[in-house]
Amino acid sequence: MTGTQRREQLLDVSRQLFAEKGFEGTSVEEIAARAQVSKPVVYEHFGGKEGVYAVVVDREIQALTGALTGALEAGGHPQVLVERTALALLDYIESSTDGFRILVRDSPVAQTTGTFSSLIGDVAMQVEHLLADQFTRRGLDPRTAPIYAQMLVGMVALTGQYWLDARNPDKSEVAAHLVNLAWFGLSGLQRRPTLRGDQDDA
Repeated sequence: MTGTQRREQLLDVSRQLFAEKGFEGTSVEEIAARAQVSKPVVYEHFGGKEGVYAVVVDREIQALTGALTGALEAGGHPQVLVERTALALLDYIESSTDGFRILVRDSPVAQTTGTFSSLIGDVAMQVEHLLADQFTRRGLDPRTAPIYAQMLVGMVALTGQYWLDARNPDKSEVAAHLVNLAWFGLSGLQRRPTLRGDQDDA
């Protein structure tokens, strides 16, 4: 096995272990044992567990960011953008289950810091600009776009975390339900929304 092949093997093995046990629950000993190499080989390639983990996470972040950004940058009707972005996330979860599990295991979406939450924040910023444009066209206040972007992206991200284990219904149906809530809810936005509890009983 060449040095490059060994490195990829160690990354594959580590990815599986991090998905199963998380960063804290995985040891260099386990990585070496599963790869059928000695511990010094792992240290030689990555310097330790932290080094392997950093490469694994970086690869997953790049893959997921590329998928989501590609969906948003493709342009088109806003409803299609929501649909395409939801499907991009679900496609990634389906094809890279271990990778997504690593990202959400050590960085739940509800946290404000960490790899997955940082990625979601970046996506929300992209969505914010798209929403601001749509709000302006519809006569709504574009200054509220940031909070709506967080709501929309957060809804998709949390649904993705749920679907990671549920896998039912299938991804197309899940995406359709996401779009149903997001789009048909957004299409009926009020200029100055109020809570039902703020209104006098009629």
